[in-house]
Amino acid sequence: MAKYVIVGASAAGVGAVEAIRAVDPTGTITIITEEACAYYSRPMISDLVSGKADLQKMKCKTDDFFAKCGTEVLINKQVTVLNIADKTLTLEDGGIVSYEKLLLATGGKPFVPKMEGQEKDGVFTFTTLSDAQRLAAKIDSVNARSAVVIGAGLIGISVTEALVKRGLKVTVVELQEKILSLLLDPKASDIVEAVIRKAGVNFATGQSVQKIFGRPENDAAVGGVVLTKGETVPCDLVVVAIGVIPRTELVAGTLVKTNRGIVVDNTLQTSVPDVYASGDVAEAFDFILNMNRLLPLWPLAVEEGRVAGSNMAGKKATYGGGTNMSSLKYFGIPIVSIGNANPKADDTTVEVMVKLDAENNVYKKLVLKNNIIVGMTMVNCIERAGVFFNLMKKQINVKKFKLGLLSDDFGLAVLPRSLQRKMSVIQ
Repeated sequence: MAKYVIVGASAAGVGAVEAIRAVDPTGTITIITEEACAYYSRPMISDLVSGKADLQKMKCKTDDFFAKCGTEVLINKQVTVLNIADKTLTLEDGGIVSYEKLLLATGGKPFVPKMEGQEKDGVFTFTTLSDAQRLAAKIDSVNARSAVVIGAGLIGISVTEALVKRGLKVTVVELQEKILSLLLDPKASDIVEAVIRKAGVNFATGQSVQKIFGRPENDAAVGGVVLTKGETVPCDLVVVAIGVIPRTELVAGTLVKTNRGIVVDNTLQTSVPDVYASGDVAEAFDFILNMNRLLPLWPLAVEEGRVAGSNMAGKKATYGGGTNMSSLKYFGIPIVSIGNANPKADDTTVEVMVKLDAENNVYKKLVLKNNIIVGMTMVNCIERAGVFFNLMKKQINVKKFKLGLLSDDFGLAVLPRSLQRKMSVIQ
């Protein structure tokens, strides 16, 4: 009877459990997580802070999911040593777990730059359920009225909206000159920033936090921050939301190959037989860039976990690849950004098509390479995103109808009939 062990109980880990059980109904599965809750939707942690969702609503599976899958769950357990030769894992409490097939779905940890005063009470990161719970509790306990959010990427904008919904005045500090700079070009960024500013949020771009200072009556508690240009911003809370770093420390010093993350092949196996990796920690295939890279996205983690689980259980499965895919709606403005949506200005290999309706805050952008869509950005007009993505995924040459791609009436119905039959798209 096969023995499967999974480190990490988030999207990739649970996807693997489901895939293993679909192939092998009798093998033993053990899933190990450092968290107290074995499985919940991490994208929803901002909803917990805002009050829109509670823990029960955040759970993506029923409470008896693991029991029905015949899976042993070890919560609040940290793996400290991976012994590949012996096929064992050592836990922080000294326990030993052996495996025949291993999946590393360890995810990422928040990046926190060194700042004077970062140890003060009232400084938070924002990647896990426990982060959100502590932040929500602190808002209540100190009757917080203001916050500084460090980072204007997806995590930063997400927690900013949650804090605004809780009635806090928020200042967002971003090292880059534009917000959401990894997803949006400057024009699209300006549109989104203007909408968020109307909600009362302040932005300090092109700066970082140099110091977190304390309160006059209690220096150990957050009282405000000092920015690189010398400006002082008083606040009750500081949330560091810059991004995450892949948690590769478990394979350090082993034969498992790493780059920025753990390198995997198209079966999600690492350089060591019987050891797989999926999710935010894995460098998996990007079908747009035709290379392996980190893609810390929930839907891709689920798919990677399923592919890894199938292969672990002996059923051949190949990961076709993903790409950068972000679909979000913060402060009432829907945004879709997929693929190479923000190419470098000097990239002469691509063609960029843009349509702007400034009055309605509508922005459409397609990036083409050899008449194939390789990237897109849609702001306040996401209805046709599925059609564009399928053209991208299937690598359809759009030369014959390229001029109409950004027209208001573009859709599946205007494509050539021969192409419509190839495309199974629900508009």
